Amino acid sequence: MTEAPTPDQGTPHKRGPRRRFEADHPRYKWVALSNTTLGVLMATINSSIVIISLPAIFRGIHLDPLGAGNIGYLLWTLMGYLVVSAVLVVALGRLGDMFGRVKMYNLGFVVFTVASVLLSLDPVDGGTGAMWIIVGRILQGVGGAMLMANSTAILTDAFSATERGMALGINQVSAIAGSFLGLIIGGVLSEWHWRAIFWVSVPIGVVGTVWAYKSLHELGAKRRGRLDIPGNLTFAAGVTAILVAITYGIQPYGGHTMGWTSPWVLAGLIGGAVVLVAFCIIETKVADPMFSMSLFKIKAFSAGNFAGLLASIGRGGMQFMLIIWLQGIWLPLHGYRYESTPLWAGIFLLPLTIGFLIAGPVCGFLSDRFGARAFASGGLLITAATFVGFLLIPVNFNYWAFAALLFVNGVGSGMFSAPNTTAIMNSVPAHQRGAASGMRATFFNSGTSLSIGIFFSLMIAGLAQNLPHAMRSGLLAQHVPAGVADQVAGLPPVGSMFAAFLGYNPIESLLGPTGTLDNIPASNASTLTGKEFFPHLLSGPFHDGLIVVFTAAAAMMVVAAIASLLRGSKYVHDDLADQSKESASSADVVVGR
Repeated sequence: MTEAPTPDQGTPHKRGPRRRFEADHPRYKWVALSNTTLGVLMATINSSIVIISLPAIFRGIHLDPLGAGNIGYLLWTLMGYLVVSAVLVVALGRLGDMFGRVKMYNLGFVVFTVASVLLSLDPVDGGTGAMWIIVGRILQGVGGAMLMANSTAILTDAFSATERGMALGINQVSAIAGSFLGLIIGGVLSEWHWRAIFWVSVPIGVVGTVWAYKSLHELGAKRRGRLDIPGNLTFAAGVTAILVAITYGIQPYGGHTMGWTSPWVLAGLIGGAVVLVAFCIIETKVADPMFSMSLFKIKAFSAGNFAGLLASIGRGGMQFMLIIWLQGIWLPLHGYRYESTPLWAGIFLLPLTIGFLIAGPVCGFLSDRFGARAFASGGLLITAATFVGFLLIPVNFNYWAFAALLFVNGVGSGMFSAPNTTAIMNSVPAHQRGAASGMRATFFNSGTSLSIGIFFSLMIAGLAQNLPHAMRSGLLAQHVPAGVADQVAGLPPVGSMFAAFLGYNPIESLLGPTGTLDNIPASNASTLTGKEFFPHLLSGPFHDGLIVVFTAAAAMMVVAAIASLLRGSKYVHDDLADQSKESASSADVVVGR
């Protein structure tokens, strides 16, 4: 297929030297790549930086995240950013197609930076302080959605089809690596001060904003049209309903360990699905749809997005499970203080990032020449194999075996992400790149949100089978009265799981109010509140849950690999043919044919 020439490919103008910030400068595309990479990196770092920093944040606002009624604050601090990003990226991508991708992208830098400042200035404590953070994270999500929705389209406009794989590979490496780097940066900054977790984005945001407004230019053709209000409303309502229902589905409800039987949760899941079906119907009827459903007729687009959704679910679930594994079990068993486990969890996960950083750009570059199918499908199968490998090592593993699996998993993710994104963006018409980029980002962000609901539910279900018995037996062995042991063991396992996720030892907070720790031998009290009792207690039930979780994740990767294989050979949409058809149509109108 042929490709419309980009500014750096045409005949140079006969004039004086051009600054690299000018759109027709031969190196402008590298300016666009560096700026959009910075924007996406900032957005994705902030999608995960809070995950590892939650203990420090809640200590800073003087709120116990495991206290009665506080798990909702905990979940919305995590989910607020993800939900808003998933809901808005398609609409903001479409607005970029209509009014300018650079304009929407630059505004995203401004919104994100302002939100970061507000978050770092949280003036209140307790539940009110938590609500301030949740609202600030939602505002950050709006800015992040503007950046994510339009950055890929800006790059696709700036680079030719023969170079997009490399450019989008670098951009996607920054996007996925950002979610891994956020864990490390959050761990380091949370050791210093919880407000630094949000301050870190401010200088990056200020520099990026000034640079973006100064250097980026609109290269894509705008298609004004009319704003698709019914489509925007139904899409936002449907996705929001489903993701909010998932958030409440993993919380206890009535006498159940989870809330999936709650009428409100069921209404959100079913109602959200119905509204999304209505959205699909509306988009086939309106003159200027928010998203052209005909794009899903393109195999490279539909197969790539389906594979991307499953890969995002699996990757998100793995990230959460590894954090629980390290912070709640492995690090305490190896002598690390609970307070320092977020930092060390980020450090010990570094091989994952290294593998991704190596494989992403290389495979993106190679996919320009050979196509995406072999790299993307092979990467997914490698990732599936590592999930099986995680099941074969013991809970108290040898670190080098664990690190090797992490590295190979990162390589597999890198092999998939960059080529898959390039194939998706190459397959769509130029005037729909913003909406297509937004839909791709929606699948990416929705996958992360869905992974929380799916994998937390699977893990909680696994813990519910074995943790109560293990908890009761362990407490009785340390001379805890039978009534107290029964009471603690009967609590929903979601609390113990989130304690492990946060790097907390919950035994002291569970037994403290009962006065038991003051009435049993000091040696037993010391054992109960030490570094090893809770990890040993959790390790058996956790591994049972891990088998279910990683088996499901491996199966998703295999299904995604099959979908990726079905995408067909390398395909690049012929924009010159589209332009010829439009010119012919215009000529027909002019001459009255």
